[in-house]
Amino acid sequence: MPDESKTLDPAVRPAAATAAPSGTTAAATPSGATATAGDSPVPARAHRWTLGLVTVGLVLAALNLRPAITSLGALLEEVSEGLHMSGSVAGVLTSVPPLCFAVFGITAPRLARRFGPVAVVCAGMAAIFTGLLLRPFASGTAGFLAASALALMGIAVSNVLMPVIVKRYFPDRVGSMTGLYSMALALGTSVAAAATVPMTEALGGDWRIGLGVWAAVAALAVLPWIPLLRDRSDAGRPGERAATSTNAPGTSAPGAGTRAPATGTDSTAPSAGTRAPATGTGSAAPAEAAAPPRVTRSRTAWALGCFFGLQATGAYITMGWMPQIFRDAGVPASTAGVLLAVTMVMGVPLAFVIPRLATRMRNQGPIVVALGLCGLGGYTGLFLAPAAGAWAWALLLGVSNCAFPLALTMIGMRSRTGAGVVRLSAFAQSVGYLISIPGPLLVGVLYQHSGGWGLPIALMGGLMVPQMIVGTLAGRDRTVEDEC
Repeated sequence: MPDESKTLDPAVRPAAATAAPSGTTAAATPSGATATAGDSPVPARAHRWTLGLVTVGLVLAALNLRPAITSLGALLEEVSEGLHMSGSVAGVLTSVPPLCFAVFGITAPRLARRFGPVAVVCAGMAAIFTGLLLRPFASGTAGFLAASALALMGIAVSNVLMPVIVKRYFPDRVGSMTGLYSMALALGTSVAAAATVPMTEALGGDWRIGLGVWAAVAALAVLPWIPLLRDRSDAGRPGERAATSTNAPGTSAPGAGTRAPATGTDSTAPSAGTRAPATGTGSAAPAEAAAPPRVTRSRTAWALGCFFGLQATGAYITMGWMPQIFRDAGVPASTAGVLLAVTMVMGVPLAFVIPRLATRMRNQGPIVVALGLCGLGGYTGLFLAPAAGAWAWALLLGVSNCAFPLALTMIGMRSRTGAGVVRLSAFAQSVGYLISIPGPLLVGVLYQHSGGWGLPIALMGGLMVPQMIVGTLAGRDRTVEDEC
C-alpha cells in the first residue's frame, strides 16, 4: 500500500562467486551466504519473447493492483448513499482490503507450489476482472462486499507472487524490474484516484459505471499471462516446493526463489543441488542447509511486523477516507480525487530513492522518523485547515506513505540468509496486515458517532508516534539470526 512497493530486496547484492571447494555445493545468495532450501533456480533459457511477455504482464498486473481500492475511495459517498450504508458499514468496506490481503495472501505459496506462480497470477487477474465487473451490479451491501472481496482475493495472491516472478525471470535485474512494477503500481493507484470522478461525470454521473470501467483495464491484464501458462518450468520443481513451503504463513519474501547474480571474473558458483567443480578427489556432497531462524523469538521481527502494520493502517485509511475528508471540508469531488492521486503518485519517485538511501545506512531509524514527521505534519494540517492547505497536506501524506517500500527494504536487510528473509517477510507482512484491519473501520465509527473528522484525524496522527518508535527499533543494525 502503500500496502502497500514492495525494491523488495535491496539487501541482495551481487556476491563475488568462487569455485566451490571439493566435496561441497554452493550457490551465490544474499550477502554471499550459502544457499538454503528457500532458494531456487530461475527458469532455464527463457526466450526473449517470454521475457517480453512477462514484462508486459508485470506492468499491466501492477497497474491493476490498486484501482479496486482507490476508485472506490473517490466515490465512497455516492456508493454509501446508493447502497444505504452507514458510516460504520462504510468503515467495514474500507477495512476489507487488508483483511483480504491477510487471509488470501496465505494461500498464495501453496497455490504456487501446486500450479506455478504464472498460473496463479493469471487466475488472480481474472478474479480482479470478474470482481470489478460484478461489483456495479450489486443491489445491496452484501453483494457489493462479496464482489469486492473477489477482486481483492486476486490482488492478494498477485501481490504475493509478482516479486517471485520478477526474481525468477530477471535474476540479474531484480532492482530495475522491481522499480518498474512499483512505478506501475503507484501509477495505477494515482490514476484511478484522479480519473474516477471525472470519468463518472462524463459517462452520466452513475457511480456504477464509474466503478465498472476499471473491469476493462483488468481484462487487459489477463491477456499476457495466457501464453505464459505453457511455461511450467517453475511449477512442481524441488526448489520451488522448498521455497514456497517455507513461505506458507503469508507472502513471498525478498530473496526467496532466486539467487543473487554472481560477479566473479573467471568462475561462477553452481546452483544449489548441482555438483561443484572437483578439486582433488572429484567427489561432491550436498551442501548443508542452514536452519531458518524462528522469527517469532526475535524482537526485531516483531518490531518490523508492527511497523509494517502501522504504515499499512495509514495507507488504507488514506486511500479509503482522505477524499471524503476533503469533500466534507468543501473541496469539489473531482479535486478531492486528484488530491488522493497526488498522495499516491509520490510513491513513484520515492520508491526508487528511499530503498537505495536505506541500504547505504547502517541504521534506518532516521528515515523512519523523517517519514513519520511528514505524516504528523500532514494530519495536523488536515485537522486545522483541511481545505486551505489541501495540496500541501496531500504531499506530506504522500511522503509519509512511502514507509511501505522502506519496510520492505528493511525486511531484506534484517536477515542474512534467503530462508531467513522468506520467514521474516511472511511473518512481518502477515502480522502487519492483521494489525491494519481495524484502522479504517475505527475511523468510520468515530466519524459517524462524533459527527466530524476531528477525532478520526487525531487518531491518524496519534498512530504516527508508535510507528516511529517501532520503526526505529526495526531499523537497528542487526539480523533476526542474532536474536533467535
